[in-house]
Amino acid sequence: MHIGELAERTGLSLRTIRHYDEVGLLKPTGRTEGGFRLYTQGDIGRLMVIRRMKPLGFMLDEMTELLRIIDTLGGIGSEDPAVRADLDGFIIQAVERRAKLQQQLAMADEFLALLRTQ
Repeated sequence: MHIGELAERTGLSLRTIRHYDEVGLLKPTGRTEGGFRLYTQGDIGRLMVIRRMKPLGFMLDEMTELLRIIDTLGGIGSEDPAVRADLDGFIIQAVERRAKLQQQLAMADEFLALLRTQ
């Protein structure tokens, strides 16, 4: 699929997807003879991992590292304890960041309730 369809299916902008290509986070699977980016269903999966990391505040280098871990676990060496430990570290970070967001959401709800009583 072309970048426009990828953007539509993931809810991300063309600019964002191009940026991820430029920084090496999500390279297109191929290109047309005219040089247009081509993406696969697998690319959508990778992009959705990236998209889900953004609200948790993960940086580009952390996203790159997690994608490397996921790639490793999906292939040869998937039983490597060090790679599993790296994944567990990301899980712990994600849980902590989610809890922080949940606290912020609760504070926002309290603020809205206060405003509504005015």
